[in-house]
Amino acid sequence: MNQTSLILVLSIALISCGKNHYNNYGAIISSNVDQSYRDVFNKIQSGPVENVTLKGEIINTCPKKGCWMDVKVSETDTIIVRFKDYGFFVPKEGAEGKQTIIKGEAKLDTLSVELLRHYAEDAGKPPEEILAITEPEFKMQFTASGVLIEK
Repeated sequence: MNQTSLILVLSIALISCGKNHYNNYGAIISSNVDQSYRDVFNKIQSGPVENVTLKGEIINTCPKKGCWMDVKVSETDTIIVRFKDYGFFVPKEGAEGKQTIIKGEAKLDTLSVELLRHYAEDAGKPPEEILAITEPEFKMQFTASGVLIEK
């Protein structure tokens, strides 16, 4: 009986020691992704969708505070991810090129010229590139409640 108990305890310990390949920011979220960007984009045509989980590659993060990040979610699409209630931030540098999993609310929204210029300024774009932004963009907005970034 003692040997059986010891084997059971050791088995549970080994199973629970699985490697964590991600750093977590904000709410604790699962690394399971069961939706594609295209599926989510189609769903938000009729309104915001909550509890969306997407995976992508970090293109850049806000170098001032880590309060937003650009994430490539398909071959042709990049979304801006902001963080719920400004309640957490991601690394200001070193995350570019890493895989990320984001969970939160997705919706279609118009990004004003002022906001787009603000993001460009935060990202350190040259003045001529910032001034070249003259049109608002209508695209998916993502407000993350939790973020995983690969280690």
